[in-house]
Amino acid sequence: MAMANNKTLCYTCNEEKITFHCKGCSKEFCLTDLTEHCEILTSELHSITYQYNEFQQTINEQKQNPHNHLLIEQIDQWEIESIDKIQQKAKEYRENVTKSFQACINDIEMKFKDFDEQIKQIQKENECNEISLDYLRNQLKEMTEELNNPSKIFIKEDSQSFINEISIISSKKSNFNEWKQNAITVAGGNGYGQQLNQCSYPEGIFIDEKKNIFVADGHNHRIVEWKYNTKEGQIIAGGNGQGNRMNQLNGPTDVIIDEQNNSIIIADHGNKRVIQWKNQNQQILIHNIDCYGLAMDKHGFLYVSDQGKNEVRRWKMGEYNNEGTVVAGGNGKGNQLNQLNYPGFVFVDKEQSVYVLDFHNNRVMKWRKGAKEGRIVAGGNGQGGNLNQLSYPTGVIVDDLGQIYVADWGNHRVIRWCEGQEQGEIVVGGNGQGNQLDGPRGLSFDDEGNLYVADCCNHRIEKFEIVL
Repeated sequence: MAMANNKTLCYTCNEEKITFHCKGCSKEFCLTDLTEHCEILTSELHSITYQYNEFQQTINEQKQNPHNHLLIEQIDQWEIESIDKIQQKAKEYRENVTKSFQACINDIEMKFKDFDEQIKQIQKENECNEISLDYLRNQLKEMTEELNNPSKIFIKEDSQSFINEISIISSKKSNFNEWKQNAITVAGGNGYGQQLNQCSYPEGIFIDEKKNIFVADGHNHRIVEWKYNTKEGQIIAGGNGQGNRMNQLNGPTDVIIDEQNNSIIIADHGNKRVIQWKNQNQQILIHNIDCYGLAMDKHGFLYVSDQGKNEVRRWKMGEYNNEGTVVAGGNGKGNQLNQLNYPGFVFVDKEQSVYVLDFHNNRVMKWRKGAKEGRIVAGGNGQGGNLNQLSYPTGVIVDDLGQIYVADWGNHRVIRWCEGQEQGEIVVGGNGQGNQLDGPRGLSFDDEGNLYVADCCNHRIEKFEIVL
């Protein structure tokens, strides 16, 4: 610091004195305040020196103990949390695998029961031949392969992530599909009427690969096609008033699309005939039959329920000039296992087993191909609203896992039954008669697993979207 030649104002005491200039802060101080200013600077230097020594000690400590770094601590915490997540995932995957194996065992047990019954039936009737033996041999081989084949459940490893993440992949779909409870109206929904945006007590429905909806619009005596995501339908059969002329229908109850022959097959219930419409040309396939439900299997056989004869018959495509073959019922009206009482809709699976809505017996019956009697697979505990009961069931469909979905008309719900279980579970509806479902009838799935319900008394078709 250099002495000033003249008196100036001291920065600290603010008095005219001989002052000294501080080059560090460029301020003027009297001798007294300069001394104090220097002491303050010395004190700050000591503080910096102390911090420096502490910092040097920290460096030495970290050199000696590099694992104590803050980032290392964060990594340690990440490790703990990751291990916890892995353990949680491992627990979840074990539970999923256990459930999948159990479902597989349950499926095989059901098939084994059927297999056992078939052997007993063959032994009882003494109808053993090469064909039946080959059939039994193939059935046993399939069950053995299904039990021993590990490819249905396997582990898929994601090698792209740092910690290899695994997921359980099953060749079977989930046994526990769920659907959104708020439905989307995809046909009708504009009250009772005969306009193209209306339905009147719709019954059977059919969904094609393009998600177009075909509706048996019973009280309008017509079949209506609703293209995907449109506001109104178009009449593709009937619609010429109630009657029995070839271009008329009388209370049609069901419809299927024979895509192979590009034709529409209709259960013309009021006219007691099954009629085919192809390019606006009509042909009666089956005469004098109290038809209600229709189904077609993968081999092209047509199945028709007959409410007058309390039976289901099957015809080979193009061979309708015979009486067909009885595949369910046919032993008079009753509630025995070889009888039906007012059969409704039918469904046929890939093994040609026939599922029949046994309306007045409040049950669903499954008749295996060639069986002399059926098995109760839903209901059968009297009319009622409990989960082990049905109330005038109307619609039925079966998914790829063999789970049975029933339109429980009197309980205004759709209920799912697993074959062999004592009760079902509600999948949609079940909240009483009203806006959600009111007397549901026909059921169908599209290829994405969305569930369609003919909400008969609300005059509309409802779509319940699957929860993915």
